[in-house]
Amino acid sequence: MKINFIFLIFLPQVISWSKTSWRNFKANQIPEYPDKIKVKEVENKLSKVAPLVFAGECDNLRESLAKISFGQGFLLMGGDCAESFKDFKIDKVRDTYRLILQMGMILTFGSGLPVTKIGRVAGQFAKPRTEEKDPDGRLTYRGDIINDINERTPDPTKMLEAYYQSAQTLNILRAFSYGGYADINRLHAWNLDFVEKTNQGSKYRELADKVTQSLRFIQGLGINIYDDKFKSTNIYTGHECLLLNYEEALTRNDSRTEKPYDCSAHLVWLGERTRQFDGAHIEYMRGINNPIGIKLSDKVTPDELITLVKILNPDNLPGRIVLITRMGHEKLKEKLPLLIRVIQVNAFNVVWCCDPMHANTIKTDNGIKTRPFELIQKEVIAFFEIHKKLGTYPGGLHLELTNEDVTECTGGEVNGINEIDLEKAYLSQCDPRLNGMQSLELAFTVANLLDKYSI
Repeated sequence: MKINFIFLIFLPQVISWSKTSWRNFKANQIPEYPDKIKVKEVENKLSKVAPLVFAGECDNLRESLAKISFGQGFLLMGGDCAESFKDFKIDKVRDTYRLILQMGMILTFGSGLPVTKIGRVAGQFAKPRTEEKDPDGRLTYRGDIINDINERTPDPTKMLEAYYQSAQTLNILRAFSYGGYADINRLHAWNLDFVEKTNQGSKYRELADKVTQSLRFIQGLGINIYDDKFKSTNIYTGHECLLLNYEEALTRNDSRTEKPYDCSAHLVWLGERTRQFDGAHIEYMRGINNPIGIKLSDKVTPDELITLVKILNPDNLPGRIVLITRMGHEKLKEKLPLLIRVIQVNAFNVVWCCDPMHANTIKTDNGIKTRPFELIQKEVIAFFEIHKKLGTYPGGLHLELTNEDVTECTGGEVNGINEIDLEKAYLSQCDPRLNGMQSLELAFTVANLLDKYSI
């Protein structure tokens, strides 16, 4: 039986947009700064600094995402839950980037498609919070760009520190992207190291062997795999568009078109707690020309989704919208099919991306937040199965991860982390992250899914 979906959508009255028009709307999750004069001083300074990213780079990302929306690529987003000032090190940036590169290579060979990589770096400093205060009465910690884990009073000068650290991070990423660190031969050697450490090497060896054979085949054709084109790649950045004072101050008009871009990152996303139609965050994001992510929990309705997409992408441009589901595998099976169908009925151009982290956070008996690896895997598998059944394309993966040897998420074949292990190396200031081994294990799982479904 054919089902017809009829939704009555009432879009908010469209008013003239400017980078400051969000200030006329209710702004959730924006801190109350005690020193208003200092806030203006910081905003003024940031409005004059160099952009962190450029409009042309954002356009290149949108073109890549457009191809993904048509099934011609795959999106990998990954990085820290929240960046911190005190833990900033060149080695840490390098190692996280290395992990994303390794995962990207695995996914490329699993799918036979180019993988677009977006790091949750160079701007992922702010965190949304449900409560204004902790149980002890102190203001909630909202990320290093707003306040300190110890000193909770919101401090606007932290926006400047976030900018300068982001600039350093981007310099490091660009240097590694084009300086030979992304050498395909080096990445393959690192992935072989992972395979050797697994208890069931054969489970992953089949794909690893395919990579080895492919590289040999390319060489056999007379192509030099040590050429520079095999040693460089593009890396983009993304973060949640939360602290609008910071985003506004880094908004610039493209010198080619005069269109506005948020030059704090290539892609910014709308969070679960800030997607009110009459809210400041949607007002700001509807006017910038960056690609935009929208986080979708099990609470979102088809009506809400249609309205969100129409507000943020009225011209239905391919590559503009990335829908990032975060529901848990059981809720995903219940809710995602209807959301996919209404997107199909309305012929919206979107990239579907799976965030298997946020809906799988639990607390142990000792009160430690963790995420079981098996639940993360189940959500990813369910995501692929649903899209396969409905004939749509599962276009991406969004993860909180680190290449550090942390013990924050339980499970995983290689590490086998249990609840007792969590206290050994729990370093996150916010939510639990996959460590390097768990991340690579998940990448192999996704690569096999891409291959299995011939996606």
